[in-house]
Amino acid sequence: MLKSLLSAIGISLLIQCAAVAQTIPPTVISVDLKQDQGPLPPIWAWFGYDEPNYTYMKDGKKLLTELSQLSPVPVNVRVHSLLVTGDGEAALKWGSTNAYTEDKNGNPVYDWTIVDRIFDTFIQRGMRPIAQIGFMPEALSSHPQPYRHHWKPGDDYNDIYTGWAYPPNDYKKWSELVYQWVKHSVSRYGQAEVEKWYWELWNEPNIGYWKGTTEEYIKLYDYTADAVKRALPTAKIGGPEVTGPNWDVSAKFFRTFLDHVVSGKNYVTGQTGTPLDFITFHAKGNPKVVDGHVRMDMGAQLRDIDRGFAIVASYPTLKKLPIIIGESDPEGCAACSEDLHPQNAYRNGTMYSSYTAASFARKYDLAKAHGVNLAGAVTWAFEFEDQAWFRGFRDLATNGVDKPVLNVFRMFGKMGGNRVAATRPTGESTLGYDYARLRDSSVRAEPDVNALATHTNKSASVLVWHYHDDNLPGPAAPVTVQISGVPGKQARLTHYRVDQQSSNAYEAWKRMGSPKAPTPTQIAELEQAGQLQTVGKSQLVTVDKNGRLSLPFTLPRQGVSLLSLTWD
Repeated sequence: MLKSLLSAIGISLLIQCAAVAQTIPPTVISVDLKQDQGPLPPIWAWFGYDEPNYTYMKDGKKLLTELSQLSPVPVNVRVHSLLVTGDGEAALKWGSTNAYTEDKNGNPVYDWTIVDRIFDTFIQRGMRPIAQIGFMPEALSSHPQPYRHHWKPGDDYNDIYTGWAYPPNDYKKWSELVYQWVKHSVSRYGQAEVEKWYWELWNEPNIGYWKGTTEEYIKLYDYTADAVKRALPTAKIGGPEVTGPNWDVSAKFFRTFLDHVVSGKNYVTGQTGTPLDFITFHAKGNPKVVDGHVRMDMGAQLRDIDRGFAIVASYPTLKKLPIIIGESDPEGCAACSEDLHPQNAYRNGTMYSSYTAASFARKYDLAKAHGVNLAGAVTWAFEFEDQAWFRGFRDLATNGVDKPVLNVFRMFGKMGGNRVAATRPTGESTLGYDYARLRDSSVRAEPDVNALATHTNKSASVLVWHYHDDNLPGPAAPVTVQISGVPGKQARLTHYRVDQQSSNAYEAWKRMGSPKAPTPTQIAELEQAGQLQTVGKSQLVTVDKNGRLSLPFTLPRQGVSLLSLTWD
């Protein structure tokens, strides 16, 4: 029986490999530096995580330092549970600060010690907090018990929604808490600094994170916005951080909230409408295990973004407000490890990095198509302290060692200036994927080999990816990037790469034998392997008399290249 089963598995794998072992026709990508398409906002310089107390732990501080260094612009950081009651102990999908308690007479007691420790860690690195106002302190919860959860991977996800998720028992006390927090922040960091922050209310109130009704969330928003603006009239306040706007029930929540912003009766002032300085929602993909391998579904994530943008664009007075996709990821649970959730086995290797490159490019395209103002897309991934090496969480580093996906963000950080045209010429046997095709069908036919390009007066950058939804082996793609509009006779080329061999600590760890407790020497090797690496050394390339140059190379499946050109 076992022999027959193994034989069947072997035949299945042979069939799968044969399906992807076809040769890929040459791909030509034309980049015209004179076709300026305007600024490329750094929507990638936004990160977030559930566990706020990881912020000031050893590996948390190390990773935050790296994130702050990868970007020439300030990195924004969003974390949950900044008002949750507790002792500050870190745990999966849990965090606390004890910012608010009450004395025996029911009088408020404010303690900003842990909140300050978290925000100090950001500010010291030149980062900016997305100050998430939530969740409900135990003394204010209308249903406080049970309050603390002890969720672990494998438990029912709904077990996390305890007393912190309920509406307040006193909206005025809640409002005063928010007011005191904003006033304290201004006193500690200065008005000019706090004016740059994004203050937002709650997280995913259309699912279990909010145990109240839609109308109760709207009421809470009115009290929150009023408190923020009383404390600092120039502060930015936004919401509602709904998840899955492509679900009809989520779209209904989203529209009900925006209707209230525009024309509803304010619970605090009695006037029409409520302050809204930016708009937030979440978008997630949906990977599955198909025939023994992981199959991603980028289309599901892009459909969320598409519907969210369409909803915002339907409100003329709100259309130009900044939009922050508060969580924008391949799926929904960062702390659901690969060992218990096999569909998440994309996270350690290069599939996560190529998915990231391909999906971020399409976020720009969707925003342009809808005419909306996309300011940021938060990657909900950080690190998990004291876990097994490469356990398969959705994180950027493991035990202080960077994963391949982090190097794609390092590539983004090297792309300065305005976006320029990067196209695949008409007449090829296949014109590849645009945002509409990928949104509608994801990447289930030929691979997505495409590019995103930028330029400044003295540089150009071309990010090229070779992505497919199916995590299966396949041939490399022969690519030629043809760049026109380059001044001078020479340019210096540096070719950065993320693939199986480059910028990949996970493959280095496997080559070591996947040690459960790497030695100090091995850790040093892994740290080096986790940094962004180049294909050979930088070199001078010749520009022809018409200002053109041609750069041919081969890009492995799930690989990402950044071609960086500079000139005098």
